[in-house]
Amino acid sequence: MNTVCFRSYVYSVFVLLLLGGCAMVGPDYQTPEAKQPTGWSVDDTPLFKKPSKDDSIAWWTLFNDPVLDQLVATAFEQNLELHSSGLRIMEARAQLGRVKGNMYPQVQEMNGDLFSIGATGPADNRYYNAGSIGFDAAWEMDFWGKFRRGIESADANLLSTVADYDDLLVSLTAEVARTYFAIRTQQERIDLAQKNAELQQRSLQLVILQFEAGTVTELDVLQAKTLLSSTLATIPNLTASLNSFRYGLAVLLGMLPEEMDATVLPPGEMPQLSTKIAVGMPAELLRRRPDIRRAEMQAAAQSAQIGIARAELFPSFTLFGSLGWSATDRGSNDLGDIFDANSFSYSFGPAFQWNLFNYGRLKNEVRIQDARLQQLITAYQNTVLNAAREVEDAMQTLDQAIKEAELLKQGVETSRRSTELSMLQYKEGLADYQRVLDSTRSLTQKQDQYAQTKGNIATDMVALYKAVGGGWQIREGKPYVPDAVKDTMEKRTDWGRLLEYPLQ
Repeated sequence: MNTVCFRSYVYSVFVLLLLGGCAMVGPDYQTPEAKQPTGWSVDDTPLFKKPSKDDSIAWWTLFNDPVLDQLVATAFEQNLELHSSGLRIMEARAQLGRVKGNMYPQVQEMNGDLFSIGATGPADNRYYNAGSIGFDAAWEMDFWGKFRRGIESADANLLSTVADYDDLLVSLTAEVARTYFAIRTQQERIDLAQKNAELQQRSLQLVILQFEAGTVTELDVLQAKTLLSSTLATIPNLTASLNSFRYGLAVLLGMLPEEMDATVLPPGEMPQLSTKIAVGMPAELLRRRPDIRRAEMQAAAQSAQIGIARAELFPSFTLFGSLGWSATDRGSNDLGDIFDANSFSYSFGPAFQWNLFNYGRLKNEVRIQDARLQQLITAYQNTVLNAAREVEDAMQTLDQAIKEAELLKQGVETSRRSTELSMLQYKEGLADYQRVLDSTRSLTQKQDQYAQTKGNIATDMVALYKAVGGGWQIREGKPYVPDAVKDTMEKRTDWGRLLEYPLQ
């Protein structure tokens, strides 16, 4: 067999080997198994119902409060933390594009040089110049699926960042609603304190008149003033708490505290709460909760890393090629002849590389990646368990809060009636002022406690909707990055189509 035939035979075998190389080392990802509840502990409670599609998408609209609807919409458009999460999706898109580039020739380089050389020889040829220009290319074939596994990993990582965005959106809408209800609760508590202070002020005036008439002692006047002062003293603390919630809401809306004026949050009352709460079946958690999807995609991305590490145990095969021109001005030569046919040279062919005697290091790298995968599988299973716990906690807490509110409502009514009767008996001289004080103090406390409990019911509802993972669907059909930010980025850098929506 002559040299040419032998070389042709080697090339043919090598090309057939590469074309037939469709192996994918490493495990193919499968969704991990996780324990799921078969039902909820309060399934028989009339308060809870299976959600409709609308319940899952925009649960806050069930409160029928236009102000809350507008606040959620503003937070979705302006929250800076959400914008950062959207930018991480753009980063993951670019990383996926970079990894996909490994499927094509990894080296495509044009190079050139020009330098002076000093050498031994005749004086007229001792110093001369040399130059060259050429093009090199090398293509490591994806024989063991290393690059394809890399694309799998980057793709799963992209989906993980999308799920992270959705999870943040769920938390954002829940926090906006929770803060809004806290504001309305504080406003109601302040209003109750002011109304009770007005009633106590009138009561004090009555006691003063009776004291001046000599029908009661100064003790009654002092007790009435003490009760009024105590009621008024609660207002500054409630006001400070109200302002704190307002400033917190401003950050959620991407605003400065000074921008939270009446146009953003006009005065209002606590919205009427729905008598039916959308929960759904436990199995729906795996489809609705973004944190569960994120945990699964993180495991999927890591699973592909095992294949990447395992591919290093096998030889890599590369096609390489180089062509170029070189010339010198030594002797009768001239640098201008660089592109003459005699100055041209080329080389091409196959090559392989095999990391021998490194199996301890390479095998342990595979084991490291496998251990990380198992950690993420365990984290996924734990995320599912915590999701079920959060739903159960929220349902139980809400159920008990509603029962508490019913009892407190009855207590407010009886305290109000008791206050009226004690004041009437005091005016007629049938009861001392201590009874009036006790009934008035009890009414003030019961009203404030009832207002807080109504606020707790609202926030418990928010916690339940957050636990079942609803709300992220409002971003469907909308960009992850605001147009103004995209325009700035496109002016600064060529992003191509990576900033477009939806994901390609």
